Amino acid sequence: MDTFGLKIIASDRVFYEGRCRKLTLPAPDGEMGILANHENMVIAVTVGDARMEIEEGNWVDVAVGAGFAEVVNNRVTVLVDTAERPEEIDVRRAEEAKERAEEQMRQKQSIQEYYRTQASLARAMNRLKVSQGQKWNL
Repeated sequence: MDTFGLKIIASDRVFYEGRCRKLTLPAPDGEMGILANHENMVIAVTVGDARMEIEEGNWVDVAVGAGFAEVVNNRVTVLVDTAERPEEIDVRRAEEAKERAEEQMRQKQSIQEYYRTQASLARAMNRLKVSQGQKWNL
């Protein structure tokens, strides 16, 4: 199977740079799958679980934050707030963040605070999901 160039850039580092066979990204309207020679496009990326197949049958889960992906000339560049492998996630810290966000959701907040808390809760829950190795049904 053909491959494409993939570069995943988080706000603090270049998370991955190399070849990829398949990439699945969380998007606002579902998941977006990318294969070699994909049509050029820009994709909004939401907080969620991205998956990349580096070698046949070898899938890597990545907890990603919000951002976007650009597909141009068989190269994909993904720019996101955060990108973490399951083993990089501090589960205790993610659970604490989830509990804090859930408590804040129960309190009266302004609209801006509500959306900020909602985003914090989504990030914490995504980190916990990815760290616990919950696999996709392929």
